[in-house]
Amino acid sequence: MENDHTQEAGKIYCANCVHCKLVRTPTGSSQYQLRVRCAAGMWKKKLGEEKFYKYFTVARRSQDYCEAYEPMGDSKQFIKDLKKTLPIKDEVYAGND
Repeated sequence: MENDHTQEAGKIYCANCVHCKLVRTPTGSSQYQLRVRCAAGMWKKKLGEEKFYKYFTVARRSQDYCEAYEPMGDSKQFIKDLKKTLPIKDEVYAGND
């Protein structure tokens, strides 16, 4: 069944979907990196495991179609603003909360 919010003409950006979630992945003692995941379970590896993407690359993640896509607003403006605020490389953060 097709979702009414699947896409407009062109690409859909995962970062502009309500299912795109920012998560912390531990890298060591009280350190972590930021990753994004699809809460709708649409990002899978070949063997079926959940796929995570690096936070700084999320503005580039796009698809032609996704049955779970639910936009959070104007995609063009959102992606433009996101590209301005994302870090330029993968970073390690410290903290224990």
